Formats: sequence, structure tokens, C-alpha cells
Amino acid sequence: MGAGVVTACPCRTPADARPYAACCGRYHAGPQHLRAPDAEALMRSRYTAFVRDELGYLLATWHPETRPTTLAPNPPGIKWLGLEVRRHTPLDADHATVEFVARHKLGGRAERLHELSRFVREDGRWYYVDGRTP
Repeated sequence: MGAGVVTACPCRTPADARPYAACCGRYHAGPQHLRAPDAEALMRSRYTAFVRDELGYLLATWHPETRPTTLAPNPPGIKWLGLEVRRHTPLDADHATVEFVARHKLGGRAERLHELSRFVREDGRWYYVDGRTP
């Protein structure tokens, strides 16, 4: 991309087209690296990391008790279509759930992941624990 081009963050809708650097990018790198302020911000930053194939960030934000040892990059030709956060529910100061729908298209076939994800905060950092279909 050319100098001065501002890229909209993938986690947002066109109506809320925040720049990547001011949205999820600040949690992917820089002074706020790995410091999403709440479970919804972490979930959005993880979606954006999936879109951008930032596998190191995904592993670093996955709770060690449930984290896989490796992740595969996106398959060639995948097109991420968007994220809808349906609900962010803080359960207490260190636990929350986020219900979301993420959509993508691969090989002409549209798919969606609808998940109710669990998050935990430890030592001031939020982690993805696991998810299930609601």
C-alpha cells in the first residue's frame, strides 16, 4: 500500500470503519501489544488476526490450558466477509463471554462460525479459553 493509505480494521462494519492501527492493530503490536482492555476487544483483535494470518498473536492470546501447539494459515483464496458481535457479557472482573458470528467465503462457498466464546483475565491480560455453538 502507498504512503498515507489508511486501512479499515476488518473487525468493524463499513459504518464504523475505524483504522486498523487505531483499532486492533494497537493490540497486535506496539505499547498496547497483548493488552486488549476487555473480552470483546480481544475477540475483535483475534478475528482481525485470523483475517491477517497473525498466528503468533492468536497463540499468545489463547489460554495455555486450551491452546493448540500450532495453527494453520488461512487457505489460499479465503475471503473474510465480516464479524458481528452479538453480545459481550462480563461475568465478573476476570471472566466474560462474547457471542459472535464470523463469515468467510472459500471456493465460492460462504460459511459462518457462530460461537459463544469464554474469556478469562489473568495478571491483567485477557485470554480466549474456548467456545461452543450457542
